[in-house]
Amino acid sequence: MKSDRLLSILLLLQTRGRVPAHELAGRLEVSVRTIYRDIEALSASGVPVYAERGRHGGIELLAGFRTDVTGLTADESRALFILAAQGAHAALGLDAALGSALRKVMAALPAPHRPAAEVTSRRILVDATRWRGGPRQAVDLQVLQDAVFTDRRLRLRYRHSGEREPRTRTVDPYGLVAKAGVWYLVADRRGVPRLFRADRVRSARLLEEPVRRREGVELADVWEALRRQVEEREDGIEVTVRIRREHLDMFRRMAASQLTAPPDDDGDSEWVTARLAYPVLRAVRQLLAFSDRVEVLDPPEARAELLAGARSVTELYRGKSPAHD
Repeated sequence: MKSDRLLSILLLLQTRGRVPAHELAGRLEVSVRTIYRDIEALSASGVPVYAERGRHGGIELLAGFRTDVTGLTADESRALFILAAQGAHAALGLDAALGSALRKVMAALPAPHRPAAEVTSRRILVDATRWRGGPRQAVDLQVLQDAVFTDRRLRLRYRHSGEREPRTRTVDPYGLVAKAGVWYLVADRRGVPRLFRADRVRSARLLEEPVRRREGVELADVWEALRRQVEEREDGIEVTVRIRREHLDMFRRMAASQLTAPPDDDGDSEWVTARLAYPVLRAVRQLLAFSDRVEVLDPPEARAELLAGARSVTELYRGKSPAHD
């Protein structure tokens, strides 16, 4: 474990330059005291590493020092070839770069690990997109990427869910996140964290002004806070339904993202109960797609919402056919 940690410290310093001791400790999940002991061990082994104290201090390698490290373990070699969905790299224009990088990594691997890494790349596939996702609008991430990597502000023409027309917003980007096949821009607007779906961006313009991020806040921190807001928002509604047993498999596939627990299946009755969560009451109209195969049991306002939706559909089809207008 210590040798792995020393190697990790060396690689982090080589990649990042000066790094505060508390940041190394956090990344490697050890105490700051342990980091300083590791630095002494590296120095004793001939690595020109030193610590500089003070507000802007940190641990750093002597300028110009480089080392080539290829001592990957078998598991590390396999892990490198199990990558995120290829669609993510394509959206960023990095498909060719990914292939080139993997070829270089393969050449640098210890010879005994190359066959396992190659087999892994052919036997494991990660597809982050959801079933029945349907066609999505093409997303141009180029300007969003430019803003993220050059630390510039963005002016967006963006349509939020529920808005008919896009509105102009000036934002301060932290970064891009791919979640279940959907790209999001994570940014502050007027100092408040916001989530922008890339496929709802109608236009984006890079501004000359430098980005105004909150000090000490990173992309991962903002994303975690926003993710929790989405998943734990209080204005949601929980619905209890019953499903005809013969349609249970289809229901599980189509309503997977709304299920809060596996369906309560005792294996005997014609009906199986389940609980679903929706962000707003109107979203329960999704269940109309199941016709009489699914019935809402509770709460009463969800039953009333489905009844209103069914009446709207009935009225639509009772009217004059568009062919005769």
